[in-house]
Amino acid sequence: MHPAPSIILFTTLSGLGYGLAAVLGLGLLDASTLSVKIAHLAAPVMIAGGLLSSTLHLGNPQRAWRALSQWRSSWLSREGVMAILTFVPLMISAWFSVIEGRYLPAAGLIGTAMCGITVFCTAMIYASLRSLQAWNTGFTPLCYLLFAAAGGFLLAAVAGYSSGTGGTVCAAIAALFVVAAWIAKHQWWTRLRTLVPLSTPESATGLGNIGHVRLFERPHINDNYLTREMGFKVARKHALKLSKIAVIAGGAVPVLLLVVAMLSGVGAVTIVASVLAVGFYALGLVVERWLFFAEARHAVMNYYGG
Repeated sequence: MHPAPSIILFTTLSGLGYGLAAVLGLGLLDASTLSVKIAHLAAPVMIAGGLLSSTLHLGNPQRAWRALSQWRSSWLSREGVMAILTFVPLMISAWFSVIEGRYLPAAGLIGTAMCGITVFCTAMIYASLRSLQAWNTGFTPLCYLLFAAAGGFLLAAVAGYSSGTGGTVCAAIAALFVVAAWIAKHQWWTRLRTLVPLSTPESATGLGNIGHVRLFERPHINDNYLTREMGFKVARKHALKLSKIAVIAGGAVPVLLLVVAMLSGVGAVTIVASVLAVGFYALGLVVERWLFFAEARHAVMNYYGG
């Protein structure tokens, strides 16, 4: 699949935003401090930025609202509806933190649950596609949820260390989620790279009973939407190299920096270490999301020699 920058930005940015909003909804941080107030504002901004970036991949972005009408059968529509509804408790929580300087448990916990449901809906857009065997697995929503949680606790650790309270707790939980997320992703990659394709040129053409099927000539000479969007390939050696970079940048380095932050107590070192942990994690996550699309093979490419 073609790894469109807009979709990579959408899944990365909105995932971090929903993760941060979910953690803030748990009430682990002091809602009256400046850094936590900023976090309450940053979370919906990140979510909105991610959602808006996703429309850049549409042929007619002005018609994006129509996706909301198919919520009974479409995970994309369910994600859109949930994304809009989730803004309600998030903005209520932000109001109580920024204006009144206090945490409202009801709005916070409802917001946390709705953030999790929205991320799950996003993941199911991909996991429900049987035509992409790489995505059609329970590991896909698991990875999305774990990466969102890890990013949320990482960002919350920055807010906690900046406010002088709650940073160590969030950092410790973040380290656990980071490790869990990359373990799940390793299982996802292991499954992908050992898959036996369900759809082959033989099954796609129905000619498998007479022997091996090979492409004599493409259906057409010029590229079209299918070849551009579904025909992207990444060499296995490059994919393996990039996956190692993702794990190191997004997993090993952030955990090491979090340990440094937790052992440093309170001060500038903890803040700098936690901020760097977020930066490296985001870098690793972008590489992971790029590979998520680049390594996926669509069944339609059986008709194009893919």
